[in-house]
Amino acid sequence: MATVEIYTTSWCPFCNRALSLLDRKAVAYTNIDVEAGRGRKQAMGKRAGGRTSVPQVFINDQHIGGFDELQALESSGQLDTLLQA
Repeated sequence: MATVEIYTTSWCPFCNRALSLLDRKAVAYTNIDVEAGRGRKQAMGKRAGGRTSVPQVFINDQHIGGFDELQALESSGQLDTLLQA
């Protein structure tokens, strides 16, 4: 199974949608709340090529993007392939 990391905040509706999608697929993931620790948002931005919005999703250290990109992968059937790697 793939390693999935997602940077979120507790109040972000797109974060909640991304987490719900992963939960529906029974994917194990690490949820990193960028507001819960100093430097987390900066680390996220560095990994995400300067993107500072949440959520930011990584699968096997590959930057996927935000909720829209995650949903597009799901709609096209490509998300399952990435998650099986």
